[in-house]
Amino acid sequence: MSDKDFQPEDGDEVLGEEGSEANASGPDSQEDSLTIEDILGTEQSDEAAVAEAPAEEHDLLLDLKRLQAEYANYRRRTEEQREAEIDRAKGSVAKGLLPVLDDLDRADKHGDLAEGSPLAAIAEKLRGVVTRMGVESYGAAGDVFDPQQHEAIFQVPTPGVEAAAIIEVVEVGYRLGAIELRPAKVVVAVPAE
Repeated sequence: MSDKDFQPEDGDEVLGEEGSEANASGPDSQEDSLTIEDILGTEQSDEAAVAEAPAEEHDLLLDLKRLQAEYANYRRRTEEQREAEIDRAKGSVAKGLLPVLDDLDRADKHGDLAEGSPLAAIAEKLRGVVTRMGVESYGAAGDVFDPQQHEAIFQVPTPGVEAAAIIEVVEVGYRLGAIELRPAKVVVAVPAE
């Protein structure tokens, strides 16, 4: 039986010359394949497109805008979480280095870090790494005592002092950006009663 001998019966689907069903489905087939660009238009703004769109397209446009907003919020949240995790990891590494920095400070006070010595070179490199990480030290003699940043281990009543001030730093405080790694341990001069 050849193709010419075949006659379609009622209910049989007739295919076009290329044998595709798209040709047989008629002009309605193009309405099903609208793209976002077709809906939004190339020259219209989003608000104008939403206002002029038919009800079904209007709902689709609102859903699209809602999904875009959700995606933007998701990206912002994940970026903030990523930055917080990076800061937390840096803080963990920096906290591990604090005892080494304390030992280097003690060695420097005792004169063990003489200019040109191998230990001085190592101390310089380590302090450079810590500085590049963003770790800052704070707490120096003469600073005003701040209980949010300093830990007073001893108070000395001193005549003539009007506000609490640091007279000696026992242990330097460190912070990484806004994160406090360790408060400064200090001796504080307080007003005598």
